[in-house]
Amino acid sequence: MDIHPIDSEPTPDERAAVDAVLGAPQSSWDGGSRGSVRDSHSAHFGGHDSRATRHMLLPVLQALQARIGWLSEGGLGYACDRLNVPPADAWAVATFYSLLATSPRPKRVVHVCDDIGCKCRGANQVIESLEQTVGPAHGHAPHGTHTTLAGDGAVWMRSPCLGMCEQGPAAFVTIAGPRASEHLLGNVTADRVRSILAGELRNAQLTPVWVPRGGGWLRLLKRVGKVAPTSIDAYGAAGGFAALEKAFAMGPDAVIAEVTASKLLGRGGAAFPTGRKWDAVAKQTVKPHYLVCNADESEPGTFKDRLLMEEDPFAIIEAMTIGAFATGCEHGYIYIRGEYPLAALRLQHAINESRANGFLGDNILQHGVTFDIEIRRGAGAHICGEETAVFESIEGRRGEPRNKPPFPVQSGLFGKPTLVNNVETFANIPFIILDGGAAYARIGTAESTGTRLFCLSGCVRAPGVYEAPYGTTLRALIEMAGGIGDGRTLRAVLLGGAAGTFLRPDELDLKLTNEGTRAANTTLGSGVVMVFDDTVDMQEIVLRIAAFFRDESCGQCVPCRVGTVRQEEALNRIAKNGAMGGVPAELALIEEVGVAMRDASICGLGQTAYSAVESAVKRLRLYDAVGAGQ
Repeated sequence: MDIHPIDSEPTPDERAAVDAVLGAPQSSWDGGSRGSVRDSHSAHFGGHDSRATRHMLLPVLQALQARIGWLSEGGLGYACDRLNVPPADAWAVATFYSLLATSPRPKRVVHVCDDIGCKCRGANQVIESLEQTVGPAHGHAPHGTHTTLAGDGAVWMRSPCLGMCEQGPAAFVTIAGPRASEHLLGNVTADRVRSILAGELRNAQLTPVWVPRGGGWLRLLKRVGKVAPTSIDAYGAAGGFAALEKAFAMGPDAVIAEVTASKLLGRGGAAFPTGRKWDAVAKQTVKPHYLVCNADESEPGTFKDRLLMEEDPFAIIEAMTIGAFATGCEHGYIYIRGEYPLAALRLQHAINESRANGFLGDNILQHGVTFDIEIRRGAGAHICGEETAVFESIEGRRGEPRNKPPFPVQSGLFGKPTLVNNVETFANIPFIILDGGAAYARIGTAESTGTRLFCLSGCVRAPGVYEAPYGTTLRALIEMAGGIGDGRTLRAVLLGGAAGTFLRPDELDLKLTNEGTRAANTTLGSGVVMVFDDTVDMQEIVLRIAAFFRDESCGQCVPCRVGTVRQEEALNRIAKNGAMGGVPAELALIEEVGVAMRDASICGLGQTAYSAVESAVKRLRLYDAVGAGQ
């Protein structure tokens, strides 16, 4: 094998981008000039410190992308020199994430969502207009392809779900340069995209005024739209940090006891008992312990965590600090999906304000507790929502899930015991501490306690985030969102997101609990409730879900890597009237592949990649008429 080092020189801008993250190089071990004899020959002097910065690889690559618009060989080589990472290793990471480009790309890029939620709200028409007037979408060029681009050029690209389903069609705008900017936009039109491509970006930072929905059950949303999300004083006046003070007075064991008594289940989809997880981390003797708030919300149709981070960020900081106190963690990370710039901005502001006011850092509130939080942003990889893939990404590697056991509570981030929960799970903690676990457990049902955030989107009159107690029926939830339009007929409801299942119109009286959905052979997943009426081509929706899983598979295990491709290929053949051996034969093949993915894939992505497709085939009987005609 020939190994060729990167010999391209970085530009001054590329050096500046990397140095802004890492600081100036200190020795030859981290890209500086050769110093003393010890510097030249002793790995103990400088080498260990250099290798310990590997976890900064993704932030460095993101800084290069934000400054230049893509990752050149010179820029990548300089990043490798600074972090003591082999170029092939860094290349593998850079090519894993869809928001990073290793081929020349213009500084201004508009990512237009073409996923299932936006399709219901006119995305197809926006994209068709752009194709006719601007030209085809810019594709992901082969990695390393060299082309010449105009310095002021701009392109548009297709994008998977951007977490703006309630405001579809959505777009994500990135503008590279010394003063790089990012903008997540809702309700975009083809005209607006064209104006952005031409260099116009008016009102980019405006966000809608959130109206909390949930009647008298509002808890997680009670401050949304009422308390300024950027004011720590306003948060304190609304009862903020009272739970943290009470937790310190109670002690770690009592905090975990209350969380256990609440019967709080994780809200990320797996529904694991939160108290049991916290207790397991607290009992680990290996130190240090880490805490991770998983905010890589990228399941199509999900946007509840974005709302909490944008509109009530101090609550997330408070909840994480309580969790850290209870489980003995001194350092925490919030891993935010890369397409959520406003959420990242407001959380960073909340971290800074909390630290300045004694709620983070050393000796918090004079109680001798140390805990601080660092934000890490994803770079376009749905798989990083898996609890072990997020560890790999934070550590500066490809976001590929780990085999379990060992479980994160034993060996998680950096190989240490780690507490990982998602945003909504953490958001429940202050209420449990203030009201008590028993009071919390009286809300909902015996097995599914508390309230739940549901993401209503698709063909409903008032899409948005709704808070309701467990046990609310699907019908009642859709009625809360205004139902479907006049004269329209309900065709199906997707429950749980792309990894969930389709339900028929005659199943609307299903009670939304973990036990109820299990009995009905479906799942609550991430709280997605996407409604489809008779204006929607359901076969197109199913095909888009299959394409999503094909694109988002990390490729680590064969069942998922191959199965997601074969599943989409078969559905494409059916859609184009080219089924091999007839539709029944294709559906049998899809089922065989789907069962293999479910039984043999390493992580939940492959295990659920067939779920929505299977429900479309067996529950909706979507392909019966197609099969009868062949």
